[in-house]
Amino acid sequence: MAVGWSLQAFLKAHAGDDDVRNAVGRTIQQIAIASCVVRDLINRGINHEKPSATAGQANADGDIQQQLDLTANRIFLAAIRSAPVACVASEELRDPVLLDLSQPLAVAIDPLDGSSNIETNVSIGTIFTILPAPGPDGRSAEEAFLQPGDRQLAAGFFIYGPQLLLVLTLGAGTHVFAYSPREGGFVQIADGVRIPALTSEFAVNASNYRHWGSAIRLYVDDCLSGEDGPRGRNFNMRWIASLVADAYRIFVRGGVFLYPGDERRGYRNGRLRLVYEANPIAMLIEQAGGAATDGVERILAITPQAVHQRVPLVFGSAGEVARIARYHLDPSLIAQRAPLFGHRGLFRV
Repeated sequence: MAVGWSLQAFLKAHAGDDDVRNAVGRTIQQIAIASCVVRDLINRGINHEKPSATAGQANADGDIQQQLDLTANRIFLAAIRSAPVACVASEELRDPVLLDLSQPLAVAIDPLDGSSNIETNVSIGTIFTILPAPGPDGRSAEEAFLQPGDRQLAAGFFIYGPQLLLVLTLGAGTHVFAYSPREGGFVQIADGVRIPALTSEFAVNASNYRHWGSAIRLYVDDCLSGEDGPRGRNFNMRWIASLVADAYRIFVRGGVFLYPGDERRGYRNGRLRLVYEANPIAMLIEQAGGAATDGVERILAITPQAVHQRVPLVFGSAGEVARIARYHLDPSLIAQRAPLFGHRGLFRV
């Protein structure tokens, strides 16, 4: 599909006469309309109240909610209620909400990813995934969200930055749309994004180095050793601490993102949620020729055990993701690694 298509035309062309695809298209359009409302709130929030003001409560995972988290959640839930959706799960809700089990779809959403960065004016976003609903015989709303990610029908995220962008996959490539005030909607600006297989850029929060397992330490040490180390080339390190912003950079110019589990209390399985963060990002990445794992296992092959389950996440350029898996499985398999570098590294003691 060509650059310049409206989001509505893009969805209609993909759906054809297929009922489920048309339901997916209608749902995405409702979510897109809601994103514009949220974008406007973010843009004017600093003039009305401190945009990072907390709501004085925690979400289902214990994270402190910003006031805008709750407002965004209400806006998206209202939009989804107008779509052919049976049930919805949100980071801001302890339990999924049952809407109408006769409808074909289930939606899981992180209404405002990266909201702790609002005060510093860093780009934040909304992440969503669309799954098949359990059907009228379903036992509960929750079961719709305990499907492995490779059953997703669509996935995407919005970025509230200098432009309002939508990165979207319907299972046939990854595409980028920008909101156009002149057109009054989203217009496609990139068709079939491809992530380079190799990269010289990685994103990780290096302040957690001392808490990582040996595989991640070893990988980062080797990257930081640059052209004098076993990798034989220099690497750049980037870390925005906004999942959508870090992911979009990788779509634009390649790279690899790491949020591993570590030894801190509550971080053994990482901090990102499998159902509504890792799964949609992984689908987008794979559809762009990249890879996404928990360090070893493919993210989209993992069957969730709970709606708010956490998972370590590594994604980006496929060659680099595969290399990181080899560091976990057997560092001796890395042919380029020489004994000389076994105990060297910028952080290693």
